[in-house]
Amino acid sequence: MAGNDLGEFLRAHRSRLRPGDVGLPSYGRRRVAGLRREEVAVLAGMNTDYYARLEQGREHRPSPQILDAISTALRLDDQAREHLYRLAGAAPGARRTARETVGMPLRHLLDAQTSAPAFVLSPAKDLLAVNALAEALFSPFTSAGNLARMVFLDPAAPRFFVRWDSFAESVAAGLRHAAGTDPDHPRLRDLIGSLHERSAAFAALWDSQRVYGKSQDGVELEHPEIGPLELTSLSFDVRAAPGQILVVYQPEPGSPSAHALALLGTLHATERHG
Repeated sequence: MAGNDLGEFLRAHRSRLRPGDVGLPSYGRRRVAGLRREEVAVLAGMNTDYYARLEQGREHRPSPQILDAISTALRLDDQAREHLYRLAGAAPGARRTARETVGMPLRHLLDAQTSAPAFVLSPAKDLLAVNALAEALFSPFTSAGNLARMVFLDPAAPRFFVRWDSFAESVAAGLRHAAGTDPDHPRLRDLIGSLHERSAAFAALWDSQRVYGKSQDGVELEHPEIGPLELTSLSFDVRAAPGQILVVYQPEPGSPSAHALALLGTLHATERHG
């Protein structure tokens, strides 16, 4: 890829869209034409910093899932999508199925949840969409696009997830449950193979053959910016998109964790708009 052709392509298509074109509200005077970077990131369900690095040419070889999410966010047609893949050095495959695309009503629901981190997971634990607080919560991770990769491959995970062993066991068992439900899911097969090869901890858990579905367990986290968090993990099947799961990390109202999350949201909102 010569120069930063990928970044120029993304900026050009971003500039052609208005917030109203993609169901987003428009606030205040806009200094640039089209969508802001953070708006594209929200639509694509990814970390704003990661998307910014893609545009700036500082992030290379994005995954097909990332490219498809950006294609959907920027409303690319098939030819533009194929060109995006070529610029990124990837081979375009079939468009993602509906269960890996988060509908706008659910995105609006996520955005309306301002007191708790909320996100949508695919069967392969891809974070298909996140609200602003979930994006801030997962900001310590270098790659926040897939929950399983975060847990098993990111060095920040054992410190972030206070009860890492039990959380990792839950993630591995959830993947096995998903694989049993949809054994032909290509993204899921690739993920499991990669984790089994790269993480001894995952391999041991996978080989234990434990299977269970969603739960409503407590989650204890240690965030580097706001300290300890005690949250309840609530999971809901998305009936409009079988296989998707909506997850909400709910704090007890008025608790130290609720106040800490409010502070985290303020800090990251200030960073975005400052």
